[in-house]
Amino acid sequence: MARRRQSVTIKHVAADAGVSLQTVSRVINNEANVRPEMKERVQASIDKLGYVPSIAAQRMSGSRSYIILALNDRERTIEAWNAREGSDWVDQMLMGGMLKCAEHGYRLLFELVDTHDDNIQRELKATIAAIQPDGVILTPPHSDNQLITDLLDKFKIPYARIGSRANGGSISLTMADSRMAATATRYLIDKGHERIAMIAGPEEYAVSNRRKMGWKDAMQEAGLPTEGLCERGDFSFASGERAARSLLQKSSRPTAIIASNDQMAMATNSVAHSLGLRVPGDVSLISFDNSPVVRFIQPALTAIDQPVAETVGRAVELLIAKQRGEELPEMPVVIEGKLIERESVASPAKLRLHG
Repeated sequence: MARRRQSVTIKHVAADAGVSLQTVSRVINNEANVRPEMKERVQASIDKLGYVPSIAAQRMSGSRSYIILALNDRERTIEAWNAREGSDWVDQMLMGGMLKCAEHGYRLLFELVDTHDDNIQRELKATIAAIQPDGVILTPPHSDNQLITDLLDKFKIPYARIGSRANGGSISLTMADSRMAATATRYLIDKGHERIAMIAGPEEYAVSNRRKMGWKDAMQEAGLPTEGLCERGDFSFASGERAARSLLQKSSRPTAIIASNDQMAMATNSVAHSLGLRVPGDVSLISFDNSPVVRFIQPALTAIDQPVAETVGRAVELLIAKQRGEELPEMPVVIEGKLIERESVASPAKLRLHG
């Protein structure tokens, strides 16, 4: 009968396999100087006894796996895959991470983790024990999840936070969310808009609050009102519909709306048309993300392009540099997005004259 997993040690494995502790250690650390038949014998004992290698011990051994682990939110990722609505966040993340890993002889592994799961540390610990990554990339909202970062700190695994300004010994990268929201707002102001609304994302995402702050700051700088002009969604199409309907049915409705992601922007476009409003004739619209689908709806959406691939690629470079003991730049590292002009924005004054 196999021992309980938590009671099994490297000594039990060595005794069962009839080998030295050093041999078991070399097998666990995947070192090259172990004969195949010896590796098979030790692995058979590991499987038989249910031995789980100590994360801390393996990391202290100095061995490398040449694996970078990227984590993304399970619920939202599966929801996006099932919807098949053109979101390419994961594609961009994988492209940037995989290509940069390949340049340095590393591999990128992608895992989904539940944001609200009370067992998140146990789930992540099992994943780490299985693959022993040399570094971890955290995407929102995991970037600011202390349960995750505490575990990575405990096992001395370097990690990079995407969309986070937190340091705490980690690598942090942002895509200038506040500045990009301000850029979108000023672009609309320059077109003559004064009542500019924001559909913000959920509060658990730090990037949502930074985008809202960028919009608010730009409005206040121009002496324009923000009261009653911000609604929150959860990045889903349905939440965007609710927020847009609330804004567009006001007695003094906004002439322009900035949505904090493409799904909520497309929902706003749909609601505007259902209410008999023209885009951009009656309401101009700017989105965040710039996933492929926004080019193909009517009208094609002006959008803030998020450099996801470049940002994740830079995260890989920084994790490898940290692993090698190289000096890192000042944090957070900022990868700028840019405004892509299309057909969903126009001057309200000019359009009223033609209306």
